[in-house]
Amino acid sequence: MTRIPYFCLGCLMLALGFIGALLPLMPTTIFLILAAWFFARSSPRAENWLLSHRQFGATLRAWQESGAISRSAKLMACTGMTTGFVLFWIGAHPQPWLAAGVAAMLVASAFYVLSRPSPSRS
Repeated sequence: MTRIPYFCLGCLMLALGFIGALLPLMPTTIFLILAAWFFARSSPRAENWLLSHRQFGATLRAWQESGAISRSAKLMACTGMTTGFVLFWIGAHPQPWLAAGVAAMLVASAFYVLSRPSPSRS
């Protein structure tokens, strides 16, 4: 009963992930992680295809196996968060309370990303 909605959501997340791979400000990995999760519950064939993907498979497998994020992905994520905050600051001229709230959320996100293990090399 839930296979069809999960498969449709997996396809939507996959499409958003591939769009994110092409657009610089849209995330990719989180959508692909969600796609793999939905496919695991609806289509083993689609999940296998995604986990075997030449470009994204290794990252997704590392996340599934141990919640690991590569050093380069950590660097890109933290750089993206910093760049996003600077653009927000320059473009929106936020009130101090709003800037502090956004900064706190980004710092918490960066700590989470940096706290994840790096993938083991086998």
